[in-house]
Amino acid sequence: MIKISMMARGKDQGEYAGLVKHGKEIGLDAIDIHMDRHINREPKFMATLKKQCLDAGLPIGYFSSGHSMVGPAEQRQARIAQAKSDVDGASVMGAQLCHAFARHNWPAKEEEQEKFWGPMIEDFQATADYAAEKGVVLGLQNHNHGSFAMNANQVLRILRETGRKNLTYIMDCGQWQGSIGGSPRGWTDTSVDIYDHYMKRVAPYATCVRAKIYKIDNGWEEWIDYPRVFKMLQAVDFNGNVSMVFEGGDPPRNRYSKEECLKIAVPYLREVIKRSDDRGGRV
Repeated sequence: MIKISMMARGKDQGEYAGLVKHGKEIGLDAIDIHMDRHINREPKFMATLKKQCLDAGLPIGYFSSGHSMVGPAEQRQARIAQAKSDVDGASVMGAQLCHAFARHNWPAKEEEQEKFWGPMIEDFQATADYAAEKGVVLGLQNHNHGSFAMNANQVLRILRETGRKNLTYIMDCGQWQGSIGGSPRGWTDTSVDIYDHYMKRVAPYATCVRAKIYKIDNGWEEWIDYPRVFKMLQAVDFNGNVSMVFEGGDPPRNRYSKEECLKIAVPYLREVIKRSDDRGGRV
């Protein structure tokens, strides 16, 4: 059964209880915990949050601070430390995945690209090995802000060259090179079909999907063709979490609040999933 979750990202410890409560109220099946590195992950707080999710009937899909595995050499040790901290957090929270980016400005020259690429792969391997010791699965997410995973070729290359069974893939539907939800937001490269050129190629590897919500106040997501996305996912027998991420508030594109837009998105996505399944729907 495909499940609907959402990214819960608080500014401080005190916001998470409300996010979990909202997730239960809008009928989620799971929840994903994004915890920025400045938030104190003291054991008492983590145990309380885990119990709140349990009481709400919301399994934790992934845990992360949004750390990246690529960047300047002088920051490498700090990146590895943050990645390991996130793995530890995922282990403590009992999350299915520890989310990871390959987010750094993509250099224009191939020589510069490869200078970053090799250490990045080594660090994905080292982090995946550390995660394996903790019983944690690492999940690479595509993202376009000059990223090292902004198109299908890059995503597939990272998965292949890392070569670790516990490295899987999180498909972000909105953040692709040239997509309307990428950078600059609202602009589209008309020579690129993000569905056939990117998503169709990586969908077989996806164990989690990030469903970006950009413009939904009329009752359906207007920036992403989710009926087309879920047809692709059903074709490869995807059966994981679909994690909603609201990015429709800056500048305001919706008449309603983030909370109301996510409330609209849940039944919309359930209906799209049901209609996309030729076997009668698994929601």
